[in-house]
Amino acid sequence: MEYVVGVAVVAVLVSVPAIVLWRVMRGRRELGTSPAERATFETLHTASLAGPPLRAGLTADGAERASRHLRALLGSAALAITDGERLLVYDGAGEHHADQAFEHAAATLNDGRTQVLTIDCELLECPIRQAVVVPLTTDDRVVGALAAYGQDASAGLVRAAQEVAGWVDSQLELAELDRSRTLLMEAEVRALRAQISPHFIYNSLTTIASFVRTDPERARELLLEFADFTRYSFRRHGEFTTLAEELRSIDRYLILERARFGDQLQVTLRIAPEVLPVAVPFLCLQPLVENAVRHGLESRNGVGRITIIAEDAGAECRISVEDDGLGMDPDRLRRILAGDIAPTGGVGLANVDERLRQVYGDEYGLVVETAQGAGTKVNIRLPKYHPGVSAR
Repeated sequence: MEYVVGVAVVAVLVSVPAIVLWRVMRGRRELGTSPAERATFETLHTASLAGPPLRAGLTADGAERASRHLRALLGSAALAITDGERLLVYDGAGEHHADQAFEHAAATLNDGRTQVLTIDCELLECPIRQAVVVPLTTDDRVVGALAAYGQDASAGLVRAAQEVAGWVDSQLELAELDRSRTLLMEAEVRALRAQISPHFIYNSLTTIASFVRTDPERARELLLEFADFTRYSFRRHGEFTTLAEELRSIDRYLILERARFGDQLQVTLRIAPEVLPVAVPFLCLQPLVENAVRHGLESRNGVGRITIIAEDAGAECRISVEDDGLGMDPDRLRRILAGDIAPTGGVGLANVDERLRQVYGDEYGLVVETAQGAGTKVNIRLPKYHPGVSAR
């Protein structure tokens, strides 16, 4: 058999806090000393603590949890973060200035320029006398402002505030990317449902109708299986499910297809119990099984055989869906997976391949073995545990 691996482009975004560069440049002559190394480590560690809260976007909760760490990076007496409409957090000394913080940010929010302000305060002991206000941007839009407060606005504080704001911008961009990725995956699942539903629904209802008079009890059982299958397929929550749930849905699908094809459809399943709890992308296997049925039975005479295997492979789960049907032209399949041609007759293969790569990385796309007249085998490797992947 020939092997075809889906084609994908992977973009890797690496975010490094620019304030680290500022501090390292300032102490370049001391880089070989232990204090400099400790300072670099502490700066990186502080930035790593500030990053995760901001990955949810510019929210009050995220700003509050990140503000203490951002203030530590700047070494300022106080720090304020706003969005375009309100103050999100004021952290540090001079809390009586918090009510004025959004007003301090107004000019920066309006024109997107860094401002250095003099703060009037009647309290002699108050350490807040000046503020550096810098914009926070996403996609070249000003979405908020960061203000660093202290006794004076030195050139070093201005530069540091700009660098920290730039690093915050990168976290907000990543948050937007995460949201876009989630929306894209949801859209792809909706598109996948649109691909498989009309074909399957029509055939299933036609099969059920054929039993209504001849075997009403069988028609009732099939109708219940159909209801359970569609309920699962059209559920509206969760990007991931367990392999056990996905296989249960596939079993319902195959019950309906066996009612349609009778003894012409033979199915073999070999599932390792250890992999049943593994979290998998929702609807990642059912399209492959439907594709096997269509290619393995609809376009040929005689018995069609489908084999579904899920094996424990240490840190990974390995799944294969194989049919002994007509197979496909490897070059055409390669072009389908690359998105060069529409997948007519290849239900959901490109969709599943793309979603796997988005979630797990390019090395976890579909691997398809096929040749004309030699059947098709689709192989999937999935890590048992992956950050951000869980069946809720």
